[in-house]
Amino acid sequence: MKKLLCAASLSAIALSGCTTTETPAPAASPAGQVSEIPAGDELPYPMTPAGAKAFVEAAEADLFELLDIAGRAAWINSTYINDDSDRLNAYFGTILTEKGVDYASTAAKYATIDGLDYDTQRKLNIMRGSLVLAAPSRDGAAAELNEISTKLNSMYGKGQAELNGEMIPGVDAEAMMGTSRDPEELKQLWQSWHENVGRPMKDDYTRMVAIANEGAQELGYADTGTMWRSQYDMSPEEFSAMYDRLWAETKPLYDELHCYVRGELNDYYGDDVQPDTGPIRADLLGNMWAQEWGSIYDIVAPEGAGDVGYDITELLAENDVDEVEMVRIAERFFTSLGLDPLPDSFWEKSQFVKPRDREVVCHASAWDVDNVEDLRIKMCIKRNANDFVTIHHELGHNYYQRAYNQQPYLYLNGANDGFHEAIGDTIALSVTPEYLVQIGMLDESQVPSADKDIGILLRQAMDSIAFLPFGLLVDKWRWGVFDGSVTPDGYNDYWVGLKYEYQGITPPVQRDSLVDFDPGAKYHIPGNTPYARYFLARILQFQFYEAACEMSGWEGPLHRCSFYGNKEVGTRLNAMLEMGASRPWPDALEAFTGTREMTARPMTEYFAPLQAWLKEQNAGKNCGWNA
Repeated sequence: MKKLLCAASLSAIALSGCTTTETPAPAASPAGQVSEIPAGDELPYPMTPAGAKAFVEAAEADLFELLDIAGRAAWINSTYINDDSDRLNAYFGTILTEKGVDYASTAAKYATIDGLDYDTQRKLNIMRGSLVLAAPSRDGAAAELNEISTKLNSMYGKGQAELNGEMIPGVDAEAMMGTSRDPEELKQLWQSWHENVGRPMKDDYTRMVAIANEGAQELGYADTGTMWRSQYDMSPEEFSAMYDRLWAETKPLYDELHCYVRGELNDYYGDDVQPDTGPIRADLLGNMWAQEWGSIYDIVAPEGAGDVGYDITELLAENDVDEVEMVRIAERFFTSLGLDPLPDSFWEKSQFVKPRDREVVCHASAWDVDNVEDLRIKMCIKRNANDFVTIHHELGHNYYQRAYNQQPYLYLNGANDGFHEAIGDTIALSVTPEYLVQIGMLDESQVPSADKDIGILLRQAMDSIAFLPFGLLVDKWRWGVFDGSVTPDGYNDYWVGLKYEYQGITPPVQRDSLVDFDPGAKYHIPGNTPYARYFLARILQFQFYEAACEMSGWEGPLHRCSFYGNKEVGTRLNAMLEMGASRPWPDALEAFTGTREMTARPMTEYFAPLQAWLKEQNAGKNCGWNA
């Protein structure tokens, strides 16, 4: 469950942490984070180090108590969508938003005191910067902000696509995008989803941005995007520079993948559907948002090396693995590392499949409802390879949440939000043929030989590498919206333009700049979940994975590594996770990997054989997509 200082959105996500041996000086406020101390009422405690510490302790106790009931309201709203649950969620969200804004404003004042101890200083900085959407202090603003954000979340949960006159629930439409090879069907699904779900949100989203920016400015930030970029133990400017550097390190690999996939789609569909130059048509890539392309691997698989000898979806069917057993298999990965099983309540309270009798939010998420041990996942599991991997990812969140549950309230989080996603992604990377053999789903004779490595790497890249530009652009779009450089009449054109610039993707049908709101068709936009975490996680997972494989003594190609069953990895991983947000993220990174710098080197080295092969396949082609 997302910590509820991050008010106005009670979305469920997860986080991560680390350990170091030295205690640094109290964290200073990053440059550009808060421009001035906001005025307010009389402070509740003296402006002294002792007073600041007392304020922090009182705030933590208050929020921890309120979070329990608010978390349950958020869970009900996501698993029983109706007017009553909308109102309950908005009610508690309003309380938490008002408290969050008040505490953030007060924390900004106490943070200026000299002589604060490390924990008080760090917690004050966390408190004043951890809001996702900040409501201004004027009467009614918090209620309006929460009503809008709850409404947007529910609109997405109820969203449907349409195919040949039949309405298709969102989760089913997403699955069909991965299996259909009929370009007209794909176009219908894409267009109807984006227009049915996105279009009705635009006015509410525009209003929400205005309120949130007003709140962020009241706290001393230029806008909400600046506030978001201030959460990374560095200035917003430093974060943006790191963000762009990581993309620059990976873009050459993406460009080669794009060129190859476009050529294969051209061979499959022909020039009339997908030309062999320019951008790729968004609906042909096996995903509603063209963010991951693994579902069309059958189209692009290399001749002779493409059939890797097994298919996880088929293995699940052959082994009669149902939805709950898929989760139990993933749990056994963690217990094999020496970590404890999930509590009985997890199995009693989680949502594993889509109920037949009500509307729910199917978007996969991991929850710790009481910030102690009420761990849950919320999914509408399909018995396929994608969901098998996703379950491993979500349980990574749950094990992170439990690892740091002894921390004080404000440290119940990850070293940064990218860390939290990266833990699950690291486990997901370990779903290799060797792992499938270890758990009895694959026979030794079915393990692909070395000549299949290009196929294995290409299949992995179709998700991991294809995702990078999308992971980057979602928040770039929001940063432009929040800072006002993109106005409401340009929301959709800017979105389409960023997808063209970074992904080399174009919509299958003409978009109406004044009516369409394609960003709203992606859950994290109406759900107000910052997205930079997912881009960072794709980079971090390879750093974590490389370190874990080295710890386990793995010998052989990195992409075949499984550290399943290695207790040393489990011990060191848990030691990092249990620190929560108590240390800056470079300390966390160093504790597990030995370096303080986020880098794409492990990722590019992992895929180096594939990149060399792609260059050979693309020789003589007109790569790129700009005219």
